[in-house]
Amino acid sequence: MRAALFDSGVGGLTVAKSLLEHNLFDEIVYFGDTARVPYGPKDKNTIIRYSLEALEFFKNFDPDILITACNSVSAHALPELRKNASFPVVGVIEPGVVALEKKLQDKDAHILIIGTRATISSHKYQTLLKKRGFHNITAKATPLFVPLVEEEIFEGEILEAAMRHYFGDMRPDAVILGCTHFPLITEALKSYFGQKTLLIHSGEAIVEYLQEQFPLTPAKNSTTLKLFASENPEKLKKIAQSWLGR
Repeated sequence: MRAALFDSGVGGLTVAKSLLEHNLFDEIVYFGDTARVPYGPKDKNTIIRYSLEALEFFKNFDPDILITACNSVSAHALPELRKNASFPVVGVIEPGVVALEKKLQDKDAHILIIGTRATISSHKYQTLLKKRGFHNITAKATPLFVPLVEEEIFEGEILEAAMRHYFGDMRPDAVILGCTHFPLITEALKSYFGQKTLLIHSGEAIVEYLQEQFPLTPAKNSTTLKLFASENPEKLKKIAQSWLGR
């Protein structure tokens, strides 16, 4: 099977990493819209337009499934993508909520959702969580984290200052990383909130979701990864080499 994997930038490589580790597909075609990252500050119609342009790109590869690693795309563009695709289109929001529910039994637990402005303002995470009985929810847009990750700043004074700015003395029981860039700062977040805080990572959640929803069997050979970007593809390949070892 061939999977198309779409993200606004390099953050979707965190999802690619999980997919590669589980060897679910024969091939993954990754497209990062690095010329227009981040999608978070953009309006819904713009996000849909960019997403449909990416879909046209992927059609050249005849994929069996499209995974939108970008939470902003998952929040706003899934209906249009599904309407225009002849193959399944899967987002990362529902898998993240399902993964949280499996790991956190206490409906009174304090859940913090962090993501781009587009993701948080869509209320998709909040709505799904409330439907499952969770009510102590804080949703916070943390747009500074995206450019920091794009610059490979995963720790240090600048990141710590951004966390203090956004979180103050907040100590949630669980944090949903509502942007695929954010798993790269997992250690910094754990250090800030405490090691006992449950972190829900889109890459891990999507693997379990795909295994449950689709008849996937591990590929016979190691998954082939093809990388494309709308700008500076060499930078994307360099980051993939650093993060993924390939």
